[in-house]
This record gives sequence, structure tokens and C-alpha cells, in this order.
Amino acid sequence: MDLIADMLLILGALAVAFYCFVLSRRLSRFTDLEKGVGGAVAVLSAQVDDLNRAVARAKSASEGAGDDLRALTERADAVARRLELHVASLHDLPDLPATPPRAPTAEPAAPEARTPEAPKSAVAPSVRSYFSSQRLRATEMG
Repeated sequence: MDLIADMLLILGALAVAFYCFVLSRRLSRFTDLEKGVGGAVAVLSAQVDDLNRAVARAKSASEGAGDDLRALTERADAVARRLELHVASLHDLPDLPATPPRAPTAEPAAPEARTPEAPKSAVAPSVRSYFSSQRLRATEMG
């Protein structure tokens, strides 16, 4: 009976030793840095570092864009104030009659007093803006 009990104890010890060997192999594969969870943890750690650097770059870029946007907004406000001032100054001008302006009639000069004309492509026509012509008419009337 003692012999059977000793044999069962030895067989149980061998089974436990084999099971420990299998667990050891599984654990070494589990913590392997190339294939196992250890590798996954190492890859995730590298990705977290990359993401932290990307977030820092995005933050600095957004701060720069915010500064640019702030400057552009201030510039737009200044232009809007100037535009409002121009519109307000147009309201101060007197109303003009509804008749369209007539072209001035010029008497033709004597043939000997005429000066030679330059070709039309070389002479730039004088261009007045609407606002300057309104201002000019207002000063002529007043």
C-alpha cells in the first residue's frame, strides 16, 4: 500500500512539474517584447509618446492661429469703423437733383490753334470714383 501511495505521489509531482513547465513557457511568451503583451505595451507606450508630441505641436499651432485670428479681427474692426465713418460722411452730403449730369459742350477750336492729338491707346482716361465725384458736386453746389 505504501508503494502505491509513493507511486501516486511521484506521478502527481511529475504532473505538477509538467504543468509548471507549461505555465513557464506561456508566461515567457506572454511577456515577450516582440510578440506578446509586453510588445503590445511597448508599442502602445511609443504611440502615447508620439501622440503627446503631436498634441503639443497642435497646441502651439492653434495658439499661433489664435493670435493671427485676433490680429485679423482687430484689423477688420478698424476697417469697419473707417467704413462706417465714410458711410456717415456720405449721409452728410446734400441730395443732388435727379437729372443726370450733362456732358459739357465745347466749341471746336480753330484749325490752326489745334494741337496734335496723341493716339488714344497712349492716353489713359481720367477716372473718378463715385464718391469723389459726389464730393466734387457737393463742393460746387455749396
